[in-house]
Amino acid sequence: MQEQHASGFAATVWNYITTYNNILNDAARHADFVAEASGVMNAARQQQYLNRIMQLHAAFLELSVFDLSGQETLRMGRFLGPSPPMRNFFQETPFQVALQQGQFLGSLERFQGLYPTLTIAVPIVDPRIPQAKPTGVLLGKISLNGLSQMLVQQFPEGGKSEAAVVGPDGFLIAHSNPKMVFKVDAKLPKEITDVILTQTQEKGGGEVVLQTGKTFLGAYAVVSQLGWVVYVQQPIESAYGAAIEMKGEILRVLVWVVAVTILLSLAVAGHITQPIRALNQAAERLGKGHFEEVPELSMTNDEIGDLAQAFIHMAEQIKERTGELSHAKEELEKFAHFLEKRVEARTRELRAAQDELIKKERLAAIGQMASVVGHEIRNPLAVINNSTYFIKTKLGVGAAAGTGPPVDPKIAKHLSIIESEIKQANSIISEILTFSRSRELKPEIIAINNFLEELLGVHPFPSHINVVRELDASNPVVNIDLDEMRQAVRNLIGNGVEVMPNGGTLTVASEVVEAGWVRVSIKDTGSGIPPDVVEKIFAPFFTTKARGTGLGLAVVRKVIDRHNGKVDVESVVGKGTTFRLYLPISAQVAGFPEPAQKA
Repeated sequence: MQEQHASGFAATVWNYITTYNNILNDAARHADFVAEASGVMNAARQQQYLNRIMQLHAAFLELSVFDLSGQETLRMGRFLGPSPPMRNFFQETPFQVALQQGQFLGSLERFQGLYPTLTIAVPIVDPRIPQAKPTGVLLGKISLNGLSQMLVQQFPEGGKSEAAVVGPDGFLIAHSNPKMVFKVDAKLPKEITDVILTQTQEKGGGEVVLQTGKTFLGAYAVVSQLGWVVYVQQPIESAYGAAIEMKGEILRVLVWVVAVTILLSLAVAGHITQPIRALNQAAERLGKGHFEEVPELSMTNDEIGDLAQAFIHMAEQIKERTGELSHAKEELEKFAHFLEKRVEARTRELRAAQDELIKKERLAAIGQMASVVGHEIRNPLAVINNSTYFIKTKLGVGAAAGTGPPVDPKIAKHLSIIESEIKQANSIISEILTFSRSRELKPEIIAINNFLEELLGVHPFPSHINVVRELDASNPVVNIDLDEMRQAVRNLIGNGVEVMPNGGTLTVASEVVEAGWVRVSIKDTGSGIPPDVVEKIFAPFFTTKARGTGLGLAVVRKVIDRHNGKVDVESVVGKGTTFRLYLPISAQVAGFPEPAQKA
């Protein structure tokens, strides 16, 4: 039993170390650790990421980043000052082993002279480059106090068993009594370490005698990946107490049986043997669980009768207890099955929450990037546009045509292409900025038909598109942010025009569908959307077009959500697609009650 305890906890120790080793490996292969184009790692970005790791995992006492020269570029710790001195680890074993072998596990020490810690080092590798070479080393010091806490739970202080985890040199890593660990020279007695650290087997056990004369029954198991040893012991008198007690009980029973046998052999006559055989047969059937097949027992007025009566009572109790145990087993199996389903459901919920959190973090990062990119790209685009206009003026192209010498048609064509591409680039930047920025809504009261007529009147529809208006005669009034709603409706209209390159009908309709709600529909007669694509079209950056950001419909959903509305889509392949926007009617003007939340 002690060997099983030791082997089980050896696996727990390895899983504990592996967990934090995986955390460091994941961090060292995260994009936030990739070097810039200049080859220099971004310390501010690394500090932000490592700070999050230390907040999530209390076992990390210290985290350091080293470049390829072994120079420490970042150092974070729970007990460091505001500006800790930077070190050079080029000649240190953890640094060299991590670069050459892919990781380093070892170097046990006592942090601040008390807490046992383990040093783990892994190379920093760019995950985006196949077979990339390391750009540095990430080193962490992990507190091993958690192992002592696990031992305390498995071997409580009031119990008779003790357990410990020992390093290859006798270093006391963990103990079921944590006070034993928090010493500078904490070690197990020499008699124990001499035995467990010299064994060649993976596990074993036996008696250990200390110099004090006290004897223990001990067992060990090796954490082979680390060279550590898990040791479990129990006082010899406690370990063998049950066996000694059982021997005494057996001896007493044997004495009693012998005495009774001798007395019965002298006193019992032949007519008593038959009830005894019947009783023996009943005991055999009872032992096999055949409660319904127990033979009838004669109830005489003597000791045999009393024994038979006691046997019958015992059989009834055993039958009753067996039924209760069977029922309890069934209930336990049902409850275990129920718990498995609950755990699976909670696991799915946690995974969904984690995926949603990762998605929000990515979108937040995209938002920060979009502001910088929009500013840095729009300025050069404006300069290119002004230069194009200047060149056209000088060449007499466009408005100035006919005022100068003839212009090469190829030059005029390429100037037109430049202007078109500038317009496309500005459109993409506008989509990204619209999706990423979150400003306060500026709602205005406006009749929905007036809003749609104004928008359709200025939209540049191609000649091959037939625009049909089906507007509600009641002309309901809504309270909307005009700029954001124009962008959303333009995106839907633009998509409808794009899917009808050879001509078609675009229908724009408004309709009061419920008390307090108006539905705006934009319908095209294009090729439609496949069912497997419909579920993804509102996801940011998803697109089936050769060019585009994939943010058009994501902007539509964001705008409608900010107006407490709803958007849905219906599409039939080969017939067309209809987008429906549901907006609350303004109760201030229309006289409707405030609308209920749209399901």
